[in-house]
Amino acid sequence: MLANGSVRCDLCHHRCVIAEGGVGLCKVRRNENRTITLPYYGRASALSVDPVEKKPLYHFLPGTYTYSIGYVGCNLWCPFCQNYAISQSVDAQTQRVTPESIVRSALDSGCPSVSHTYSEPLVHAEFVIESMKAAKAAGLRSVLVTNGCARSPAADEVLSACDAVNVDIKAWDPEMYRSELGGDLELVKDFITRAFRNGVHVEATTLVIPGKNDDDDQIDGIASFLSSLSPDLPLHISAYRPVYRYTIPATTASTIERLVGVAARHLGYVYAGNVWGETSTTTCRVCGATLVGRRGYSVDASGLDGNLCSHCGAPAPFFAPR
Repeated sequence: MLANGSVRCDLCHHRCVIAEGGVGLCKVRRNENRTITLPYYGRASALSVDPVEKKPLYHFLPGTYTYSIGYVGCNLWCPFCQNYAISQSVDAQTQRVTPESIVRSALDSGCPSVSHTYSEPLVHAEFVIESMKAAKAAGLRSVLVTNGCARSPAADEVLSACDAVNVDIKAWDPEMYRSELGGDLELVKDFITRAFRNGVHVEATTLVIPGKNDDDDQIDGIASFLSSLSPDLPLHISAYRPVYRYTIPATTASTIERLVGVAARHLGYVYAGNVWGETSTTTCRVCGATLVGRRGYSVDASGLDGNLCSHCGAPAPFFAPR
């Protein structure tokens, strides 16, 4: 507690000092009577059943669907956000959900997992944690799609209940992170490292924007960092299209192809995203057989037997229980 009834929120790198009755930068954490409260606790802006590959997760329960929940608010201000209507505002229509109702809906839909996604789930960490615990008790897996900007202990508590994450690494330039996005590259790296060391399945995504993060050195830096944890961590390199405040022309397919090659110097599994007609195949590193074939969200995972190659029996870096 600070002077004049203000309080400090320690969830993320902003460490907002919030005056009585005010909200933090994320717009969803409020100071009421010198206590951080969550006026949007359990308010979902979107509920949907998606292919897990849409998150994107290519090595986690491939070919399955995931029950997905979106929220409102975010602790970054990315000018290219595709979900800006819910991330940069709290005015979107929402509906009340509970951890128990989420579990029931996921089970009714036949999904083996629940995904917290679309805007930034971590600013709703308390609700996400309770929902993940409820999912685990019901035998469901939990997925987090995030910008990775959360400090300990919140990050550790979320990750302790989580099965898989896809983390946006938006650039390898700390200054771009700070000034243009409102983020903190070191905090993102720390979050990914914590997730990996806690046994969470980790994949990462970089949205490639011409003139911003499309140089070889940035992608090389991202891939090298991920490889330092494990060369098996999948990286999704996705094409940007103009949206929200950015009018920069869309990323070309040739740029994505070039940067996939750069990242592949360090990583064994690099995938192109948001490219028209995209296909991707994951092959066995031992016998070369196809493990998973993908065309858009059409997935053939018949080459897997759990997390083994069904052809030669070699281990494959997938979370795919029998």
